[in-house]
Amino acid sequence: MDLQLKGRRAVVTGGTRGIGFAVARALATEGASVALVSRSAPHAEEQAALLREETGAEVIGVAADTGDDAAVRAMAGRVTERLGGVDILVNNAAITNPGHISEDDLEAEINVKVRGYLRCARAFAPGMTERGWGRIINIGGLAARLSGSVTGSVRNAAVVALSKNLADELGPSGVNVVSVQPGPTRTDTFVTNLDRQAEARGCSPADIERQWAESVAIGRIVEPHEVAAVIAFLASPLSVALNGDTIVPSGGHKGSIYY
Repeated sequence: MDLQLKGRRAVVTGGTRGIGFAVARALATEGASVALVSRSAPHAEEQAALLREETGAEVIGVAADTGDDAAVRAMAGRVTERLGGVDILVNNAAITNPGHISEDDLEAEINVKVRGYLRCARAFAPGMTERGWGRIINIGGLAARLSGSVTGSVRNAAVVALSKNLADELGPSGVNVVSVQPGPTRTDTFVTNLDRQAEARGCSPADIERQWAESVAIGRIVEPHEVAAVIAFLASPLSVALNGDTIVPSGGHKGSIYY
């Protein structure tokens, strides 16, 4: 299937590792120009160089802290200058604080994952609406539908609410906005968390992963490139029928019914 992404210009925040990097690879493979945004300039450029060599696409690395208003404005200016505009925004930047969470930690996570998403949308949406086409994809997480982590539930539920409000506002101008809630996904962070949980429980990481897999309808943990394939479709013109909706590329979370 031709996703009609050749010539499109995309920004992926949190784009140098995990799901973000897999999304950047998927978009670049489809012919889009991609800006990888990360807090670390050297890491962003290093990962961009890898994708340029692998895909032959135009891929640039740009440093920015999406938790800061001025940094986002500066990033948007640099990306727009280098790519000539932005058609697709994938908001993926996040910070997490494993273990005990203070109120300051909660505020910091919301500042990056909710307010940061809004900052980036405000920076790029005007250009999209002026051209009459765009896609904004906000990456949340399945914690929006599950208890067990106050910060996880709060920030990811807020991403869903933010996405729906933006979709209603921007949809008439040709800009579709969706939220994506991946379930457990085999990223480096997921593997690190397995090791930490296994040590705390006195078992092996394989035992912990087996427990996670038992909650997934396909019987295994989803890979980053499998989530990225869904997001690449959402970034394409073919996804026009989806706006304001929440997509859950989790492999199927057992037991729950949403309608």
